[in-house]
Amino acid sequence: MQHWAAALAFLALSAVVGVSMLVISWALRVRARKHSPLKHQTYECGEEPDGPAWLKFHPRYYVVALVFVLFDVEAAFLFPWALSVGKLGLVAIIDMLVFVGILMLGWWYAIKKGALEWQ
Repeated sequence: MQHWAAALAFLALSAVVGVSMLVISWALRVRARKHSPLKHQTYECGEEPDGPAWLKFHPRYYVVALVFVLFDVEAAFLFPWALSVGKLGLVAIIDMLVFVGILMLGWWYAIKKGALEWQ
């Protein structure tokens, strides 16, 4: 069997499995016995809503979340590096200092712009 035929067979099988999973989940879905208008009302932890359901958040929340994700990813890179720094040598230490230095410049810039000040 040629490579393109194997790839085509894999693609067809993937499509069949995906579509069949969707059809089976649709057929076996849980349905309400009768329609209730309460289903479409908004609620807050079982309470009546205190204001509109859709609120605009200040962009500062998103900036803080992005800075958190940035430093969380930095920590994810630091852990494996710290485990193998003895084997990697001086070049790895210099590389990580450059990496952390660039991130600290970004952190310093965010503090300088006031992006992390809570008002």
